[in-house]
Amino acid sequence: MPANEGTRTYDAVVVGGGHNGLVAAAYLARAGRSVLVLERLGHTGGAAVSTRPFAGVDARLSRYSYLVSLLPRKIVRDLGLDFRVRGRTISSYTPAERGGRPTGLLVGGGERRTREAFARLTGGAREYEAWQRFYAMTGRVAQRVFPTLTEPLPAREELRRRIDDEEAWRALFEEPVGVAIEERFADDLVRGVVLTDALIGTFADAHDASLAQNRCFLYHVIGGGTGAWDVPVGGMGALTDALAGAARSAGAVLATGHEAVRITTDGRTAEVGYRTADGEGVAAARHVLVNASPRELAALTGDEAPEPAEGAQLKVNMLLKRLPRLRDVAVDPREAFAGTFHIAEGYRQLATAHAQAAAGELPAAPPSEIYCHSLTDPTILGPGLAERGYQTLTLFGLHTPARLFARDNDAVREELLKSTLAQLDAHLAEPLADCLATDADGRPCIEAKSPLDLDRDLRLPGGNIFHRALSWPYAQEGTGRWGVETRHTNVLLCGAGAVRGGGVSGVPGHNAAMAVLEETA
Repeated sequence: MPANEGTRTYDAVVVGGGHNGLVAAAYLARAGRSVLVLERLGHTGGAAVSTRPFAGVDARLSRYSYLVSLLPRKIVRDLGLDFRVRGRTISSYTPAERGGRPTGLLVGGGERRTREAFARLTGGAREYEAWQRFYAMTGRVAQRVFPTLTEPLPAREELRRRIDDEEAWRALFEEPVGVAIEERFADDLVRGVVLTDALIGTFADAHDASLAQNRCFLYHVIGGGTGAWDVPVGGMGALTDALAGAARSAGAVLATGHEAVRITTDGRTAEVGYRTADGEGVAAARHVLVNASPRELAALTGDEAPEPAEGAQLKVNMLLKRLPRLRDVAVDPREAFAGTFHIAEGYRQLATAHAQAAAGELPAAPPSEIYCHSLTDPTILGPGLAERGYQTLTLFGLHTPARLFARDNDAVREELLKSTLAQLDAHLAEPLADCLATDADGRPCIEAKSPLDLDRDLRLPGGNIFHRALSWPYAQEGTGRWGVETRHTNVLLCGAGAVRGGGVSGVPGHNAAMAVLEETA
């Protein structure tokens, strides 16, 4: 769409072509609305993309986001998406050392194997039985809460009635999740594995009074009504490519290389100013849907900026010539890395790492988790790589807030990467460096992204993958009917910063589209 052709008018302009913006555009276009999507980058997809990050290597990695749980099948069906996921047979593996010997906890591969793994680690049946009871409880919550994500926001008491489980309500919605974990589990490693779901992308302690960790935990255990985290076939880019195709086939115009720079509105009509490499332009619309953070929304509308957000993760992508051998010889590396491989994530280790980071220090033992996409979905590797046994690894580091990188982003990133991989190496029978593939220039196939890198590349505020602190999935003061409303009547927030945002879900995009269609029906 060339600039400087005068103002064009649409029913809706979507600012940002990430997955939520594409969901909104596809729904609105399928409903017969004229839709323009303005995307700053040269491609759609936002953080849900697949790329070949290593020169001359035919491996298409999910670069930023990498697993799917929160995407409702309803959206896939409604939009006719050619998109599939595969379940992981192993949920997780957590290495440990007990009595001077390497061991670990393998969750998955059937109930018998999991029960035996718990007994081998903890010496009895108590922890496994507590695990079963706890996740049966979260499973019941998931069945009741997940369907509400694509409905108008329920009131708090309405959601409480739907859950209909006072024990679960207290454990997840009212008391710090650390209380529930400590009441139910005794083993430090088991406690840590449970707690990790409360900390992915959230810098908080198990007993944080804000309950930020509870909200994070909730979103990690309700996906699909089961809490399962699945592998997108073809990588995350397969989803956003399918969404872009659905939006285009329905008639939406996707304009890449178009950066929105301002939004003006009187509540009835709006104009979006944008710039391209060739100049500037303006698009008019009845509604504007912003698939960007609340910080970016405020900058576009000239409103007061929200409270600063801060991310707290290290994101690392790797390509290996082979999976490394483990010190725990009782576990096959192909199983250990197929699920989530927890590193330095015992309960006390997580608390220590948080305390050190809160004091302005890099964690001495950085916690992280890894999984191997290509074990479940080898299609992301070129035929030559797959035949030679190459595998991908994706690492997500915790408790590394953006503030730690402010003094020297590059130097701190490298220091943190080195110490994070050292924690992994402590559980391997060979150094990870010996297993890394090399690119066409002879460099190791490994890339790391700090929160500041994510802010620079994707405009995630402070590198926060949720755009701001996650919200409870019920109505609160100022949230509006769908959780996407802003103080401007015809400007809606359809990104991760909406209520019930965060993760690759498409939920804010769906809900923003529903809000528009309700108003204009």
